[in-house]
Amino acid sequence: MRLDRVDERIIAILGADARMSFAEIGGQVGLSPSAVKRRVDRLVDSGAVRGFTVVVEPQAVGWTTEAFIELYCRARTSPGEIRTGLSGYAEITSAYTVTGDADAIVQVRARDTHHLEEVIERLGAEPFVVRTKSTLVLSRLVDQPILAGTADLP
Repeated sequence: MRLDRVDERIIAILGADARMSFAEIGGQVGLSPSAVKRRVDRLVDSGAVRGFTVVVEPQAVGWTTEAFIELYCRARTSPGEIRTGLSGYAEITSAYTVTGDADAIVQVRARDTHHLEEVIERLGAEPFVVRTKSTLVLSRLVDQPILAGTADLP
């Protein structure tokens, strides 16, 4: 599906506040509420929008430590095997296969450094992991949804 500027603005507005009414969105993009609803339904049906969710502030729920952990895997480990191995970790917020020396990178949230250390030890014990390399996040500089910058475009 090809998105036009109005679709991009609708996605950006929903990304900032998914509870906004179709009428409020329509007021910002110059469409009627029913036209906005049709566009949102089309975006969902096409898979461009996968769903609507709540965004939890990790610090508010006590998960104040964040890290990126590089996974170095044994030879011939498939992405599916990595995905399956990581699926049981509540602390992992995202995981990617990557180019470069590491085979995968995982983003982890933990209560504190002790909890993070436990997660790193559990990851290192996975049968497909040879070693890990961790980077602790000190502060987030940019944290925005896709198309966030398009909400203000005319």
